[in-house]
Amino acid sequence: MKRTLILFPLLLLALVCAGFVWTFCRISVPAGHMAILTAKVGRPLPAGQILAAPGEKGVQRDPLPEGRHFRDPVNYAWRVVPAVTIPVGKVGVVTSKVGNELPVGEILSADATGKGVWKDVLGPGTYRLNPEGYEVTQLDAINIPIGYVGIVTSQTGKPVKPGEFAGPGQQGVMKDVLQPGLYYINPRAYQVDVLEIGMNQVSIFGRSGSVVLTKSQIASANSGALESLQQNTIQLQQEKRNEYLNKNADRGFISQQALGAAPQVQSDAAVSSGSLRRATPKKIVPQQQAQAAPAQQQAMPAFAPESVAFGINRFVEFPSRDGFQILLDMTVEFELLPENIARIYMLYGDLPAVVDKILLPQILSISRLKGSTYKARDFIDGEGRQLFQKELTAELTRVLKEKHIDIHNAHIRHVEVPAQILQPIQEASVAKEQDLTNKARQDTARKQAELNTETAMIEQLKKQVEQESEKLVATIGAQTKNEVATLQAQAQLEVATINLQKAAVQSQITQIQGEAKVQAEFVVQNEKALGEKLRAGVFQNPATLADLTFADKLNPSLGIRIIHAGEGTLWTDLKTLAPTLPVK
Repeated sequence: MKRTLILFPLLLLALVCAGFVWTFCRISVPAGHMAILTAKVGRPLPAGQILAAPGEKGVQRDPLPEGRHFRDPVNYAWRVVPAVTIPVGKVGVVTSKVGNELPVGEILSADATGKGVWKDVLGPGTYRLNPEGYEVTQLDAINIPIGYVGIVTSQTGKPVKPGEFAGPGQQGVMKDVLQPGLYYINPRAYQVDVLEIGMNQVSIFGRSGSVVLTKSQIASANSGALESLQQNTIQLQQEKRNEYLNKNADRGFISQQALGAAPQVQSDAAVSSGSLRRATPKKIVPQQQAQAAPAQQQAMPAFAPESVAFGINRFVEFPSRDGFQILLDMTVEFELLPENIARIYMLYGDLPAVVDKILLPQILSISRLKGSTYKARDFIDGEGRQLFQKELTAELTRVLKEKHIDIHNAHIRHVEVPAQILQPIQEASVAKEQDLTNKARQDTARKQAELNTETAMIEQLKKQVEQESEKLVATIGAQTKNEVATLQAQAQLEVATINLQKAAVQSQITQIQGEAKVQAEFVVQNEKALGEKLRAGVFQNPATLADLTFADKLNPSLGIRIIHAGEGTLWTDLKTLAPTLPVK
């Protein structure tokens, strides 16, 4: 009984303690969350520190993970907050409020022990970083679409010499480019510029200026997170280009937003996603040139916005060899290869800078140098313009190959010459073409007459061939019949000859057989006679031979019987005679 009285209070005390711990000391951290602890007692924090280590007073550096934990509410305070979650397509840039101070000149911490912005970013996932000591900013990852590459510029490290690529730990443009794909890169450590590779165009539209056409971004029907990242990447690059174009507006650049539809220019070839678009300007007659020139600042050709990169108020204009002013509409197709794109960007910059510093100056310079050696008439005639286009393409290819830019074609689409020379040349050309047309008509009529004559001759020859064919068929038939009859007669003659030969042979056989039979009979009879002669010679008495011959001639079945005569009558004795024994 005493024992029961002692155990009951102890059990009650244990239940009270358990209830207190479960109710007031329990910390439940759900999934995707963490608990931030604050120690109310312990050693004071060192100077400059804001997060406490175990045994120190203050906000604890390490949060509690998911699960159930127990802490004394008298010594600790806590709060449950969501953990840092980085979704796919995002990166987390960490700014640390604690850690070692960065060296002088450094802006990024090389590892997690430094104070400031970490160089390494957080990829997709869940992280338990104490918000009291770490700030995480989520930014878009770099998603490079197909048809583009990423030029990486390191923003930290020791600067390299001009014209050299940056290596590990150096500041500058890096040689290796990013191929199409998703990259988790710290935008504060590396600047990524997305540039088009493959075919692009620079189109110069005479007095209306010029535009640069690039690949259009592929728009997917079921655009998701990755497609949105691609659109964002292209949009950011376009904003950088527009900033460059606005800064250089005094040099003739026009941003994409400023490009509007122009009535004198229309598109003649639509382009699908990811390809190039060409535009052909409407022909401007000489009377309209004076009105079109003042509008050169506002009138730009109309293109799909995703294909036009930017425009430039420049044009190709030069004097011909005979002193006339020539104005050209031109399209130059060029290609930036992946192995050269990093060097091009390092030397010249983005596509607007490449066009401004390299392409357009070379196009204008070479066009003027080559074009000034031709007469105005050469640009109107097809052969002269084709020769100029061939020389221009070859020279552009040679010059820009040294600058790592491949030129594929330079097309001269339209040429404007002064009216005072254009009209006489056109009239002369029309007269020349009319003369050629008349000569062609005469040649056609002559050829038609020759054709009719040849047709009649062919018809006559056809009938002649038909008659000759019928005659030849009849002749061949008669010859065939004659040959058949001759062959039959020859066959009969050969059969008769063979039969005659056969009869002769049969006659000889019969004669030989008769002679052989007679001779054989003669020999047999002669031998018999000789045998008789020899036989007769044996007997000295011819009567003996006669008897012998007589005996030989007797019937072989003839027998000899000997009758003994006794007493009585002959006839009665004959009845008792024994049978006659045949003579052997």
